[in-house]
Amino acid sequence: MEVVNGTGALSRRLESPVLTIGNFDGVHLGHRAILEKVISRARSLSGEAVLYTFEPHPRKVLQPDRSPSLLTTLEQKIELVEASGIDVLVVEPFDLAFARTPPLEFVTEYVHNRIAPAEVYVGYDFHFGKDREGSMRLLTDTGPQLGFSVTIIPEVTLGGRDVNSTRIRDLLAEGLVEEVLSLLGRPFSVRGSIVEGMKRGRDMGFPTANLAPDNETLPSPGVYVCAVRFLDGGEPGRGEVLPAVTNLGYRPTFDDQRSLVAEAHLLDFAGDVYGRKVEFDFLARLRGEERFASLDDLKAQIARDVEASRVWLRNQPIEGAAAEEPDP
Repeated sequence: MEVVNGTGALSRRLESPVLTIGNFDGVHLGHRAILEKVISRARSLSGEAVLYTFEPHPRKVLQPDRSPSLLTTLEQKIELVEASGIDVLVVEPFDLAFARTPPLEFVTEYVHNRIAPAEVYVGYDFHFGKDREGSMRLLTDTGPQLGFSVTIIPEVTLGGRDVNSTRIRDLLAEGLVEEVLSLLGRPFSVRGSIVEGMKRGRDMGFPTANLAPDNETLPSPGVYVCAVRFLDGGEPGRGEVLPAVTNLGYRPTFDDQRSLVAEAHLLDFAGDVYGRKVEFDFLARLRGEERFASLDDLKAQIARDVEASRVWLRNQPIEGAAAEEPDP
């Protein structure tokens, strides 16, 4: 996939581009329906499938106090879009000057003159231009005049409700990661680097890999079954996946109460992973965060969490991870 830093950096004329435009935070099932249509049409026309998106998210610039916490980092979004089959990703730098672009100028200059699409596909809630004044009516009227067709893709629903980023954030706030999986079509993932912690888990016999997250959004505090994927070289190798039980919380038993910490106990692994770049896939929630009367009580609960994780994993193995040996 070709990644272009803004329409002004396009150095060639795209071949019969079929275009979609939007933020695509999360690249959920609703987004994927649009991408699949764009890719299908591009292949039919022997053209290129193009996604035009913005960085940072427009509300980060225009309403920083009210902007949503994003589900994916830009790096994750690029990887997910590439995996979908998009040929060209145009990432437009979004600033206050760009935000003042009138809707008609956006369509004529940025979309038509620079990308020159043959067809445009957008979601049902798409707005554009200064103050989001650009409407579907403007786009569907102007597009054919400039030489491209416009198709509105209806919402994707699941369980009688729209699939959208707000719904996913609400579910994560409740720790409902298995429901989120159904809306994303994959587990919710948090990316970052492993950093040194207080080493309390090791002292209790359950060493943990502490994550410094790059993502803005995390599930609610609790204990989760996770898959930890290694994204850089080393041992375990790049792409290797290890099962884990992860505590995401404020460690109330120790009265830390500072910031949310993600600590993964990698099952049946005792190596050094400090400094490694990883991604935590949140697969299932075992329980909420609790305060324990003693360290012995906490250790006993961690042991139960580890066993519960093993039971869950035996029933639903992690793709890419080595299968656990059955109990004798």
